[in-house]
Amino acid sequence: MALQPGDPAPDFSLPDAAGNTVSLADFKGKRVILYFYPRDNTPGCTKEACGFKDNYSTLKSKDVVVLGVSTDDAKAHNKFINKYELPFPLLCDTEAEVSTAYESYGLKKFMGKEYMGIKRKTFIIDPEGNLERIYQKVKPADHAAQVLQDLED
Repeated sequence: MALQPGDPAPDFSLPDAAGNTVSLADFKGKRVILYFYPRDNTPGCTKEACGFKDNYSTLKSKDVVVLGVSTDDAKAHNKFINKYELPFPLLCDTEAEVSTAYESYGLKKFMGKEYMGIKRKTFIIDPEGNLERIYQKVKPADHAAQVLQDLED
């Protein structure tokens, strides 16, 4: 059964780029933007991450936490964070367990090839730990602005 707004957000604990364990439970009482993206340092993922970076001070002022998740390892995440000065944690889901729990991992098609990978999706988790909004179709360049606008509505 597909995840729906109002469902409890699947709990998780993942290492960030610095090796610290980050758990959803750490953010109880805060709104969380949990975004899944395919790969560090690729054009679409860079646009999406930089969009959240550009809107980060506004999001932080609203007590919103931003967490990015991909199957990349800490080394790749650190390069990405340092290159673009990302102010929020990127989590290492190297086994795709959390991505799978959030229905963001599966069969993808690109240039005639099929492979398993992360599908670009975003979840807003409310302060009680429930799914508030799910973005199934994400346009990387405009996504952060769209999320910010939806949080203000």
